[in-house]
Amino acid sequence: MHILAVSDKRLRALYDYFDRERWRDIDLVISCGDIDARYLSFLVTMIPKPLIFVPGNHDEAYIKNPPEGCDSIDDRVVRIDGALIGGLGGSFWYNGKGLQYTERQMMQKGRKLIRKARKMGGLDILVTHAPPRGVHNLDDVCHQGFQAFHTIIDELSPKVLVHGHTHEIYRKEDRDTSVGGTRIINAYEYYRFEVEL
Repeated sequence: MHILAVSDKRLRALYDYFDRERWRDIDLVISCGDIDARYLSFLVTMIPKPLIFVPGNHDEAYIKNPPEGCDSIDDRVVRIDGALIGGLGGSFWYNGKGLQYTERQMMQKGRKLIRKARKMGGLDILVTHAPPRGVHNLDDVCHQGFQAFHTIIDELSPKVLVHGHTHEIYRKEDRDTSVGGTRIINAYEYYRFEVEL
């Protein structure tokens, strides 16, 4: 499965200078949050494949005006072309504004997601806005990750966890790492990858 992940910043090559041929092999588009809804609606129109998303900490507008033609997987597990994909949006609590969660709240959300995934047969891809704690984190509280995501990794062993939020880390060598057998990808701006099912 060929996947295009986007997060946090619009890429001009995917909007102003869109070239359909460049993206023709994409099977799925994933948004990890903090992206304008109009951008996502544009992408799902230009790349006629499923587009799924989780909200970022700045995406309260999605509540009233969600991206058209796109599916939220926040707190859900879905099956797309045989892949089981779960999502958890929001960031670590830092000022109480927007979509922010304490570690305890995210752990509760994570436990529910684990139960849903087990009922469906597992999890291939976990989509989050924030990173796992200690992976692709920055020094400030706002850009810390969640320990809860390590619990999901330990219990379900997804092939990939794709996230956004820590957009200051954008060099290729800093954005694609592993925890155990799970590949952790920072989707800032965009990232193309494949998942074998």
